[in-house]
Amino acid sequence: MGLLLMDLDNTLIDRDAAFGDAVAGFLDERGLPAGDLPWVMAADGGGFTSRAAVAAAMNARFPHVSSTAIRGLLDTGAANRVVLAPQVADELRRLTGWTTVIVTNGRTAQQRAKIVNTGLDRLVDGWVISEQAGHRKPEPEIFRAAAATVGASLDGAWMIGDSAHADIAGAAGLGLTSIWVANGRRWTESGYQPAHVAEDIVTALRLVPTS
Repeated sequence: MGLLLMDLDNTLIDRDAAFGDAVAGFLDERGLPAGDLPWVMAADGGGFTSRAAVAAAMNARFPHVSSTAIRGLLDTGAANRVVLAPQVADELRRLTGWTTVIVTNGRTAQQRAKIVNTGLDRLVDGWVISEQAGHRKPEPEIFRAAAATVGASLDGAWMIGDSAHADIAGAAGLGLTSIWVANGRRWTESGYQPAHVAEDIVTALRLVPTS
């Protein structure tokens, strides 16, 4: 069928739910207010805030917590708890005619751990992580690197992702067919549009043609 590129965090996996669970445990173990959970999640920005900035903010808010503990939460909290929904695994298995590659921004060790811990490494044909690639979405180079990883072409390729800027704008710049995973949000960009909008990743994967 061609090349199918897919985002990782909050697309194939619910990264925010896993990180939120990790933060809740972190606060509870240290006797910190459970009400600080929304603050940490806001500071994290869905994983888009830099690790250094989140760590600095948490160090300032929780001065009695060691920097090592905070770094440990940011490095492994989500990766250790993230799971792959069975329905997502089933849909990936259904796409047997496609070459599937994960394209994700983030640090190599952390993102690879998520891919391996969830079993996605056994369900996709490859992956590209921005730290290792030296480029971040929406830069075209990371999409080209993803195609090169599996010896494929971007001609006729599809891209699925939840980020308007990183995923859909990146796909639009290369002429890829895109599916935006809304996750309860409304599309607000006017300069570009996804080819399709899906409420969740299962629905998005079902929009990918198999014949």
